[in-house]
Amino acid sequence: MQNDLNKVRQAVVSHIGSKVKIKANKGRHKIDITEGVISETYPSIFLVRVDNEVEETSRMVSFSYTDVLTRDVRMTLCS
Repeated sequence: MQNDLNKVRQAVVSHIGSKVKIKANKGRHKIDITEGVISETYPSIFLVRVDNEVEETSRMVSFSYTDVLTRDVRMTLCS
């Protein structure tokens, strides 16, 4: 499992600055869909900057590599 976690971490690190679409399973049939840019990575989590064009603000959302590995969070690159 540690090897798989390292692969996920390396994939995220290699896409810093890339725009991604994230589908996060929040439980009880709730799925949160956001688009943002991978901005920073840390040993256990990574941060995605989500911009709100209407209010001209941005917020940081954190996700763990484990959530990506267990498919609670699914990421796809935006073109």
